[in-house]
Amino acid sequence: MEFFKIRRDIPFMKNALVFNVISLVTFLAAVFFLTTKGLHLSVEFTGGTVMEVNYAQPVDVETVRREVAQLGYSDVQVQNFGTARDVLIRLPAQKGVSSAQQSDRTLSALKAVDPSVSLRRVEFVGPQVGEELVSNGLKALAMVVAGIMIYLAIRFEWKFAVAAIIANLHDVVIILGFFAFFQWEFSLAVLAAVLAVLGYSVNESVVIFDRIRENFRRYRKMSTVETIDNAITSTISRTIITHGCTQMMVLSMLLFGGATLHYFALALTIGILFGIYSSVFVAAAIAMWLGIKREDLVKTQSRREGDPNDPNAGATV
Repeated sequence: MEFFKIRRDIPFMKNALVFNVISLVTFLAAVFFLTTKGLHLSVEFTGGTVMEVNYAQPVDVETVRREVAQLGYSDVQVQNFGTARDVLIRLPAQKGVSSAQQSDRTLSALKAVDPSVSLRRVEFVGPQVGEELVSNGLKALAMVVAGIMIYLAIRFEWKFAVAAIIANLHDVVIILGFFAFFQWEFSLAVLAAVLAVLGYSVNESVVIFDRIRENFRRYRKMSTVETIDNAITSTISRTIITHGCTQMMVLSMLLFGGATLHYFALALTIGILFGIYSSVFVAAAIAMWLGIKREDLVKTQSRREGDPNDPNAGATV
């Protein structure tokens, strides 16, 4: 399906060096902010108190958040849990204050506004649990990266695998850099968004790589640069349709999903935009600079059958 068809190939690779210099500067800036400012980790990673409270009537979580924030908590997380009457509250750990004291103080403040509120459960998330979540998150990220490399190396060629992984890590580091620079809260939901961006970005790279391989088979007189430019140009319409629809859904979560989904949707928005950029200007360019050529993807055989005038005769993938 195409909204429009571009008749002349756009010379993307002509300006590949410029775009990759921009990517490198952005990447280094993200690394700088990560090392100097660091991530603002949520309760799941740093430890704290988790409370589940129940109201007699449906309650607005923004109202509950304001009531709890008045107690001096700047990083409190409040969300519905199951029904509109059940609310989950995550309080960051405070020095010299026990989990029981935190929960009692918070419950008293909520009861002062609505006496019907009751405490269902309270849990303390220790620093050790937070460290374990960080470790497991890094392991999950490493497993995803390894899986992508193995898949692309088998499906295409190792040069494509290296190019895709560099582009994907570029996306991940830039997302983390944004969160470090603005000190947005980094939670498990944001980690899930980062992993989703990895899969989303590699999907776009695979589409372009597959078109490059197809072009090597069909247009035997094209140079590598012309082949890549044609592959990217011919997938632009598909990219606009796919990513436009996805971005509309993510923006709806960002604008109307409330505080619970805000940073999750924000990470996806940044990841999708930079994922498109990296697939076109980073992954394809790196594959070109690694020396990808027709012989890497197409194995020629002697023409024993078929039309001798067919330029594709004897070519297999």
